[in-house]
Amino acid sequence: MKLADLSDIEEAMSKAVEATQRAFNTIRTGRANPSLLDKVMVEYYGTPTALKSLANISIPDASTLTIQPFDPGSLTDIEKAISLSDIGLTPNNDGKVVRLNIPPLTNERRKEFVKLASKYAEEGRVSIRNIRRDGIDFFRKQEKDSEISEDESRDLQEQVQGLTDKYIAQVDKALADKEKDIMTV
Repeated sequence: MKLADLSDIEEAMSKAVEATQRAFNTIRTGRANPSLLDKVMVEYYGTPTALKSLANISIPDASTLTIQPFDPGSLTDIEKAISLSDIGLTPNNDGKVVRLNIPPLTNERRKEFVKLASKYAEEGRVSIRNIRRDGIDFFRKQEKDSEISEDESRDLQEQVQGLTDKYIAQVDKALADKEKDIMTV
């Protein structure tokens, strides 16, 4: 990653938080949510294609997702891709749409999902810390090359640490929100 200044560091950290939030969205909470299918890739004419590019995904009620393909010929491919994915839902194909009934989560399954969310949050924190390390190394190198003074370098490093704290707090808040969402019956 090429860093030029604090705004680049802040942008990279912001993207790490967004990526963590997208990962959280793929975790099932017991309610129907189209983002559950974000990672499902369908083999469409020999090319892996995102499911949301091939079909209209709707929520008729709190525990059902319906998937209506734009091309009716892809219905069996969509059904197969959902069956092979790791979302743990069984598709029902009625010839026109694929229905996914989302069963209520058991307490044990909720705890597994909380662990998964914690893992995603830790990956986000590690990503932010790596950005911090790269930023601090960049400013130390500038100081060593006499491009900036020692005081400027120290100030910039403190600002990078402040950004790190801010974005890690955002990841922690997103994790707390997701855990609450998962554990709500």
